[in-house]
Formats: sequence, C-alpha cells, structure tokens
Amino acid sequence: MKGKTVLVIGATSSIARALAHQMAQQGAALHLAARDGLEVERVAKDIAIRYQAPISWSSFEALDYDTHAELLQKALDYLGRLDGVVVSLGELGDQQKAQVNFDHTQNIINSNYTGVASILTHVANYLEQQGQGFMIGISSVAGDRGRQSNYVYGSAKGALSLFLQGLRNRLTKSGVHVMTVNPGFVDTKMTFGKSGMFLVASPQQVAAAVMIALQKKKNIVYIPWFWFWIMLIIRSIPEQLFKHLKL
Repeated sequence: MKGKTVLVIGATSSIARALAHQMAQQGAALHLAARDGLEVERVAKDIAIRYQAPISWSSFEALDYDTHAELLQKALDYLGRLDGVVVSLGELGDQQKAQVNFDHTQNIINSNYTGVASILTHVANYLEQQGQGFMIGISSVAGDRGRQSNYVYGSAKGALSLFLQGLRNRLTKSGVHVMTVNPGFVDTKMTFGKSGMFLVASPQQVAAAVMIALQKKKNIVYIPWFWFWIMLIIRSIPEQLFKHLKL
C-alpha cells in the first residue's frame, strides 16, 4: 500500500476504521469520509499521529446523492489522485419494524444499497477512465439468501453484491479490480446486543483478511473464511425445505 491513495467511505464504522489503520500503517495516504463530521475528524487525526500518514477527511451523507460527485472531487483535491476506494456503509435496522413500516424498509435499502451504488458509480467512472485502481465493497453473508429474521437488510446487501459483480465484469478490462467482502458476524456497534451471534470476528481480523485478499486480487471473499462453507450449505438447501426453516 506504500504510496497508494485511498478514499475510505463510512470511515467511522468498525471495519472501515480498522482498514484505515492498516492501510495507513502500510504507507497509504487516505481521505476519510463519514456522516459524523466530528468523529471522522477524530479518527483521521488519531491515524495521522499514530502512523505519521497523510490523512484528510470530510463529512458525507450516503443518502444525499447530489453531494457524491463533490466527495470524489474533495478526495482528489486532497490526495492528488485516487488509487482505490473502500465503502463500508449501511445499517442493520429492525426487521420487525420494517415489516410494518415501509419508511424504515426504504431507509435500510437506501443506506445499504442505493447510497453505496451512487458513490461507487462516480468512483467507477473515474477509475475506468484512469485505467487502474481498486474498489472494495463491504457486503454481507446476509445477502446470500433471504431469511425471515433479516430479509430486508439481506436483500439490500444481496443487491449490493450483484452491483459489485456487475462492476467487476465491466471494469476488469480497464485494469480496475473490484472486490466483494462478505463478513459473517463481526463485533461492531451494529451487532452489539443482537441474539443468535456465533463465531464472531473482530474488525481487526476482518481488516487483516481484507488486506491479504486485496493483495491476492480476490474477487469475492468470505471473512472469516469458514463462512464460505456455511453459506454454501445454506444456499444448497432446497427451497421446498428452506421455506419451513426458522432462520
């Protein structure tokens, strides 16, 4: 990562924050963006002091689509060029509330998919014209199959995974690498206090695995690795049986 310039969107989230630390430690220059302007400034200054790394920051609202081109330009103004982007946006939401309140459903979908698709479109066009770079989208194992416990969140993440797959198919010929990251359960503020959690990974473990996968130019990576096999089994259950399961 030495000498690379990276835009980290959703930088106050646990996974993106851990990735920013690891990238800065490896010599990357970063522009951090997040909704909470005060918190993203605090994170940026902490990373800059720890690693003596060039760090800039700005506030960013995923659902304010008209500002997304401006964010890309800010990153370019600070960094001079852009080699890659990390996007870790979204909220788990409340499935029970979403079932009776479409406004909540819409917010979950927009936060996890529409807002991400918007900013990635701007970055994709820039990197395609540049002819090199990378894009990392944090999706979820929840997007692999619709389950009654979180199908609104899962459907948004599933849409994001397909969007990233399409970008990968489009941009490969331009020298741009697109990687989809599907974490399992991660110890974050979003999952704190949730029931049914098992095999929980730390954000630092996820970030370390992402960095290795990026170096190897993986296309789709499940983190921790065993979630690939867990989700393979879940996807393999026939629908006639699956629809009766309480998952």
